[in-house]
Amino acid sequence: MTVNIQTVHFDADAKLIEHVNKKLQRLSDHHDRIVKVDVYLKLDNVVHHIKDKVAEIRVSVPKHGFFVKQTSKSFEESFDSAMDSVSTQLRKIKEKQAA
Repeated sequence: MTVNIQTVHFDADAKLIEHVNKKLQRLSDHHDRIVKVDVYLKLDNVVHHIKDKVAEIRVSVPKHGFFVKQTSKSFEESFDSAMDSVSTQLRKIKEKQAA
């Protein structure tokens, strides 16, 4: 599984990167054929000084691709919410393939 983490309009600290990597390791529990995971962490509405934190996760599995975008006031909250959604989608597709 290839993991790519990109930050837009800011530099992430080590604590945030460690949080993201720790959570991403759990994805392999939901589906064993994950090829690539892209994580984009962004600051939204920088021009208007309303800095919402956006987390986008794109997961590539053979014959399937998943994309989730979540926004909140902290990167951890946005990322955790997006991870929950991706995990649910991966479990559902694995259940369909097993049936």
